[in-house]
Amino acid sequence: MAPAHAMRRGDYAWVVGDSLGMGAAGTAAVPLLGADGPIGVLSVIMEGAGEPDEVQRSFLHSVAGWAAACLEELPGRLPVRGSEAGSEQTVRMGKLTSALAEALTSREVVQAVAAHVLPPFGADGLIFWVFEGGRQRVVGSAGYTQELLSLLDGILVADYPVATDVLGNRTPRFIESAAEYCQRYPALEHIPSAAKKNAWAFLPMIASGRSIGMCLVSFAQPRSFSDEERTLLTALSGLAGQSLGRARLYDVEHARAQGLQRGLLPRTLPRLPAACAAARYLPAGRGEQVGGDWYDMIPLSADRVAMVIGDVMGHGIPEAATMGQLRTAVRTLADLDIPPDELLSRLNDLVTDLGEDCYATCLYAVFDPITRICSFSLAGHPPLVIVHPDGTVHRPDLAADPPLGAAEPPFETHQLLLPEESLLVLCTDGLVESATQSVDRGLARLQQILAQHAVPTFTARDEVDDVQHLDDLCDAVVSALLPDHGRTNDDAALLIAHTRAIDAGDVASCILPEDPRAAGQAREFVRAQLAAWGLDDLAITTELLASELIGNVIRHAKGPIRLRLLRSRSLTCEVYDSSLSTPRIRHAAYTDEGGRGLQLVAALSRRWGARYLRDGKCIWTEQDIPVPSENFGSGC
Repeated sequence: MAPAHAMRRGDYAWVVGDSLGMGAAGTAAVPLLGADGPIGVLSVIMEGAGEPDEVQRSFLHSVAGWAAACLEELPGRLPVRGSEAGSEQTVRMGKLTSALAEALTSREVVQAVAAHVLPPFGADGLIFWVFEGGRQRVVGSAGYTQELLSLLDGILVADYPVATDVLGNRTPRFIESAAEYCQRYPALEHIPSAAKKNAWAFLPMIASGRSIGMCLVSFAQPRSFSDEERTLLTALSGLAGQSLGRARLYDVEHARAQGLQRGLLPRTLPRLPAACAAARYLPAGRGEQVGGDWYDMIPLSADRVAMVIGDVMGHGIPEAATMGQLRTAVRTLADLDIPPDELLSRLNDLVTDLGEDCYATCLYAVFDPITRICSFSLAGHPPLVIVHPDGTVHRPDLAADPPLGAAEPPFETHQLLLPEESLLVLCTDGLVESATQSVDRGLARLQQILAQHAVPTFTARDEVDDVQHLDDLCDAVVSALLPDHGRTNDDAALLIAHTRAIDAGDVASCILPEDPRAAGQAREFVRAQLAAWGLDDLAITTELLASELIGNVIRHAKGPIRLRLLRSRSLTCEVYDSSLSTPRIRHAAYTDEGGRGLQLVAALSRRWGARYLRDGKCIWTEQDIPVPSENFGSGC
């Protein structure tokens, strides 16, 4: 039976079959090693086919080490046979094992060994090497200069005879003086003086039966190693090897998962006439999997801008993939220019279709720089925070709708009239909520930080300076709210946008009659307004676009008709009517007398589209302005 094999060998054992009569496919067993040898066995009954893999075996060894340390310290247990040194060994093994059991990353493993091994032995140096492709890589250290570590990092194992000795026999090497070091390894005689060390313990690190690296414990003064110390250091290196093997697998998988999630987030945020923004995404410092936090900023027609932030509930690759789906869906729906409440309703349908256990929170906002109105809807998400140029911070007291996947539309749409300039701050709950802090308290703290640090953002000289100020503000918020981010258990996302209203002189509109005269009046209005703006080169094209759009309203829709021109980085021409009919390009035959209007519109404009309002729709076109944009100001 597997437990008997593990007890006799003092090592991992695997036996195929139902040896225990429990309907198992096999049994894995790991001995519980005490100070004087095995004191028991940890057995795992496998119901599925196949032996535990490398990650699972490494985990079993770590759990067995922790369990053995706990059993040795049980009250009422018979005293451990052996010397006082044996009891001290048990205590040290228990403390180190507990620390290694909590260590997730390679860095945490190195820190645990440095804290629980160096002080008891009076050591002052530590290096962890792993072997990759015939070379040894430094993964952590203590008590060594970066200059010396650079010399020892990446060299061939064959060129480092100490490693060859340790690897060849899988046995430790104890060197008690610099003279002995130089005698054994004359090619490395420059190392002791450079490192300022005089005694060394080179310990092999074994994980799941294979050598993964080497641990060096060094001392500033010469010293001898007793049998007990040699035994203890060897045992400690075994524990460290198991933990490091597991931690490196975690590091690789965690980095891969985080890379996937970062790839699904926007690489850069657009710098738009109405808004510049900066953002931060902070993956959980602890925990085995990534989360589903995400954000985005999307340009809309007429210089409007959409801002969205969300959080898929749960952690793992599936949640990160769901986040990617939602971000893509929001971009597609935003391109339809639908209101925030309708967008969340459609997003809610998507989340519902993904499964009963799939939920997400979301905040979607649209800022119109002409009206200065910010329209937004919430689905179980923390509300946005508004900062005024004088440093006043405002947080609307709103009741959010339930999360996506649990909500029943319609969603409520909220509207805020913003000042000429403002900061809109959107975040996920990982930034403001923790085990020791509620969301409300975290949001209140966020408001305090913004009041202290946000004002310089409004003094930016140009677009580049503006983004730099926003980046600095993001750093100030994150460092204040998550000072110990390395130990957090939830992802966090932050998006701060600096919004600006469009100057009234860059917008012109007129009401047109609902008859054929409207096209002629529109051409006159366009010609006069573009001359006033110094855009005569665009007059002919814009007149033609306005005529075609107004002609479509007269033939296929109904009034009242309104024409609006917007000068920004591009020239926008908009025609409003009260019909909800959808314009579409159709293929006209050679003999057709009409049906080519929208084809002409698409050919003459950089892009065009339609957005739907409560009482009608707007057809819009955009054209590039053939003059330097700085002529119209350096606003963001």
